[in-house]
Amino acid sequence: MPYPDNLLSRGEQVVLHKHPSWKVLVLPVLVFVVVIGGASAMIAWITHWNDAGFTSHLPWIIGTIVVAVLLLIFFALVPFLRWATEHFVISTGHVFFRTGIVRRREHQIPLARIQNMETEVSFLGRLLGYGTLIVESAADQPLEFQNVASISKVQATLNQLISDDRRRPGAHDGEDYEPQARRGAPADTGYSTEVADGFGEAPTQQLPNDRRGRR
Repeated sequence: MPYPDNLLSRGEQVVLHKHPSWKVLVLPVLVFVVVIGGASAMIAWITHWNDAGFTSHLPWIIGTIVVAVLLLIFFALVPFLRWATEHFVISTGHVFFRTGIVRRREHQIPLARIQNMETEVSFLGRLLGYGTLIVESAADQPLEFQNVASISKVQATLNQLISDDRRRPGAHDGEDYEPQARRGAPADTGYSTEVADGFGEAPTQQLPNDRRGRR
């Protein structure tokens, strides 16, 4: 079942489902091209060596292939898998985030709990349409989502969904609104999970508490 279908409430629908901006794949693609080209050139050069004391060129060819494969795994395949396994999803009721290959980190934030949003966009980000989205919720420290593609569209969609959510019948308008728990069930305050160990630190970071004080 595709993420996050198993986490959606009854009647809840996915509005946006994004991976990080394509700019994070630029370096892995360049590494792939350079390594493949360099390894091919190296093998062609090795095969034209004169046998000056070498009984075979095979060990050199195998060594070149092994080095090329290791470079491709660590500098092309792993970054691609990180990109493919990072999900930023906005539904009609929540913001979902998942990242990690073996080590996995997840966040689920109810729209009703979001109190403030902030975006950070560099000059390159304005040109390529990506940026950092910072979400402050009532139940947790601010969360920073980096390399969010189409950052303007994401922010506009979130603003509209939050506005619609607070206009629903029975919802209390205002900044202090907090949804009541269903009878016999705990309130939906969002969650954050982290599972297993894997390839380095996940890119999602929690911001220090003093960021809230700067507003």
